[in-house]
Amino acid sequence: MLLVFLILLVGSVISQCIATKDQTTCSHPAKGNPKFPSNFTFGVATAAYQIEGAWNIDGKGPSIWDDFTHNYPHMIDDRTTGDIAADSYHRFNQDLKALKELKVTHYRFSISWSRIYPTGDISSRNQKGIDYYNGVIDKLLANGIQPMVTMFHFDLPFELQKIGGLANPLIINYFVTYATELFENYGDRVKSWVTLNEPLLYCKSGYGEANYPPQIEGAGIIDYLCMDHSLKAHAAVYRVYKSRFYNRQHGKVGIALDSQFSLSNDSAVVNRAMQYNLGFFAHPLFSKSGGYPKILVEEIAENSLKEGRIESRLPDLSGKWKHIIKGAADFVGINYYTSRYVVRAKTPNGKNPSLERDYDLDEISDPKWTRGLSRWLYCVPEGMESILKFIRDEYDNVEVIITENGYSDKGDLNDLDRIHYLKSHLQAVLNAINDGCNVRGYIYWSLIDNFEWQRGYSVKFGLYSVNMSSPAKERTPKKSAEYYRRIIETHSIPDDI
Repeated sequence: MLLVFLILLVGSVISQCIATKDQTTCSHPAKGNPKFPSNFTFGVATAAYQIEGAWNIDGKGPSIWDDFTHNYPHMIDDRTTGDIAADSYHRFNQDLKALKELKVTHYRFSISWSRIYPTGDISSRNQKGIDYYNGVIDKLLANGIQPMVTMFHFDLPFELQKIGGLANPLIINYFVTYATELFENYGDRVKSWVTLNEPLLYCKSGYGEANYPPQIEGAGIIDYLCMDHSLKAHAAVYRVYKSRFYNRQHGKVGIALDSQFSLSNDSAVVNRAMQYNLGFFAHPLFSKSGGYPKILVEEIAENSLKEGRIESRLPDLSGKWKHIIKGAADFVGINYYTSRYVVRAKTPNGKNPSLERDYDLDEISDPKWTRGLSRWLYCVPEGMESILKFIRDEYDNVEVIITENGYSDKGDLNDLDRIHYLKSHLQAVLNAINDGCNVRGYIYWSLIDNFEWQRGYSVKFGLYSVNMSSPAKERTPKKSAEYYRRIIETHSIPDDI
């Protein structure tokens, strides 16, 4: 009954979904100019642990994900690892062939910190790792593809976790040293940098709920420390780039934030939900006032006092750090996959303390929404358009790049549901651009099927299938690859699929 009431309350169906016996589709209405701007960029993304393999080759040290998959195999749905994955370390030329076929302008990939510094520290500097990524970057540029490099995509060097990992404020200095190494080696050619990927997710899952490595159960306390240190590490790297490298390298440095859009007829509920999600990192970086969102500061402090604590569980951003962080990004990367309806919670959620308890909202999906194979992933393109408009209005229309957006299935080559998802979400992006949103590029997740964290290889996001049972790991284009190539070639969204 609550769901029915909520749908009536919201008063509109956000994604126009049509269910049939044979196929489920999801669409989004077009508004305005049917073509993307001529300078709009298109790309695809991957991440080191998910595709490279070669986990202990050429001097690479172990990451926390190596330790996790090796020692806790029951935490992975199919009990697999990223030890070999798509073997992109040895087969990058196969990935390059796919990139050229797609005709993308950008390739977003991550660098494995423990391949550059096997222990995470500069004392372990590994020239073979540095050389590997030089080769990747040079091949991309030789084929007219711009690299977008992510510095950290979940795979923290295992040795750094021995001193607390992202819960230790020393991680800020370690990350700055590592980032400086990357700027010095690759900054002459790399003009687009992403410091951190989805810090809200890896902190909550790894340092709060213990679902991801390092499996720390510190909900509402240690995950907040992880978020605080991640934010400061990002800002410190940005300031180093601007002071030491920008004048000769002229690149951009941003951060990739994961967020759904929260749907409700109550604007106060929407704002609350967005501040606890996107706002956790975006508000300190892009708002006019800086610092953590006021609602977080006040409510977490109040909750902490009720729990008998002498100070807030949310770390305080001092005047110095607030100043360093504010404006410390040239763009915001948005990893958008899905959305939910939200209402105020009827009863307290989650453990006490926890982010869920502080959040104090219930999230509800619409049974009409198309769902991917991932149980959390619903096709809600209206949420994509809405989050871009939220950023336009809340953060002074900062430059946005969609750094991830994708759909999961079982891996069929005739992947019509992925095409419908891709078509509807790109239409949402185009609508937002037509409505004045400063969106400069779109990057699909993912180029190839890969190791999807706790889901292992049981779900597929790729435009290209990978034959994991073959030593050659052949890449085969899906129907969605051809559709995406047509979008890139025409800078428009084809009606036919």
